[in-house]
Amino acid sequence: MSDTPDAANRPLSPHLQIYWPRGNMIMSIVHRITGVALYAGSALLALWLVTAAFSPDAFAFVNGVLASWLGRLVLIGFTWAVLHHLIGGLRHLVWDSGRGFELPTIALMAWGTLALSVVLTAVVWAVAVM
Repeated sequence: MSDTPDAANRPLSPHLQIYWPRGNMIMSIVHRITGVALYAGSALLALWLVTAAFSPDAFAFVNGVLASWLGRLVLIGFTWAVLHHLIGGLRHLVWDSGRGFELPTIALMAWGTLALSVVLTAVVWAVAVM
């Protein structure tokens, strides 16, 4: 079928280089990235729980690693990934109800997801530090 003369005249699907990245596109990609990050964070949480059950020395070692500046940075990133993925899921739930498809609403919800996840991460860690 691809040998037909009309096959050469059909338009090609545009590639990512054609589209100007919009907020909704960026948040969709970030939502997928945070989903992958949740796997790594869940493995880290499982490691922490296993070491707690294994021995006090192993648990103290993992706690020491997580208490370092790099460990805290990873934990803050994991907290942000959880909250961003959660809020993104709520955004999709709103869309599943058939609402929020107006272009200004889509843009507001996309950037609102990012802003709210950053603010909530700061609130969670401010409460945790207190």
